[in-house]
Amino acid sequence: MTHDRIPLLIDTDPGVDDALALLMAFNDPHHEVVGLTIAAGNVGLRHTVANALKLCEVCGVDVPVYAGAEAPLVFPARDAAYVHGLDGFGDTGYVPAARHAEPEHAASAILRLSHQHAGKLLLVALGPLTNLALALKLDPTLPQRVARCVVMGGAVTAHGNITPAAEFNIAFDPEAAHTVFSAFPRIELADWEATMAHGILHADTERWLAVESPRARFYGDISAHTRAWARAGRGERWHAADALAMALALQPEGGQTMLERPLVVETAGTHTRGATVVDWNRQTGAPDNVAILMQYDQARFERMLQSALAAAQAL
Repeated sequence: MTHDRIPLLIDTDPGVDDALALLMAFNDPHHEVVGLTIAAGNVGLRHTVANALKLCEVCGVDVPVYAGAEAPLVFPARDAAYVHGLDGFGDTGYVPAARHAEPEHAASAILRLSHQHAGKLLLVALGPLTNLALALKLDPTLPQRVARCVVMGGAVTAHGNITPAAEFNIAFDPEAAHTVFSAFPRIELADWEATMAHGILHADTERWLAVESPRARFYGDISAHTRAWARAGRGERWHAADALAMALALQPEGGQTMLERPLVVETAGTHTRGATVVDWNRQTGAPDNVAILMQYDQARFERMLQSALAAAQAL
């Protein structure tokens, strides 16, 4: 690893929006992706691992990929194939990558890399938090070695996208999310409501995808289904949740408004299972454990997206 670049470990469930976030990470000159740990979420683990490997191949990056949890910790959960396609990448029928995943389990890889890059590691979680929860059960000291932890998940005022109160990543495995939010003293959170406040015009996306770049061509193909679904249901803007979280991770100075508050995950509510409950008025006396992204520099965000799609070579 180049010593002046920040080590970046991404836990993810690719997924079209995960793919865009990964393009941003691969394109960033100040960070080096040291691993992709993969869970089931948007679609099943077989597909999310294959998608991660294929994206690395398309981008010409030799990042190790580690397969992890194939199901939530306790209860089965609904996937998001209706948004991303049955294979998570728009059902384009792409030729699988030549490379295979590493034999090491994702939870073990998270712990090993946290020791290897202790005090410097940027950990970004873009999917259900099952792998991180497993790692924490194996070694509760993990947070002590992580410099920053950025999570895409939650709906901080209960405007959910998979239930009336809950966001998909947290609702997929609330027990895992509870474990993670209880363990880390500070998580930088890009939630679904922030995502909805930072929509991207379809016209701009189509213009960015028109460049002559293998990354843009591939992303245009795999995202066509999702973008059409979004246009039909949400109008002139579409929303890339994982990309916004990655923007915060890579360029935190773009976070124009961040609010520190206590947050807990509801695991038992009849109507609120998977909800992220924020103590906005600090009534419980619990310590602040999240920095919630409320506003990110939209122009900066869009420049990062455009640059990632236009990139031709790996850094």
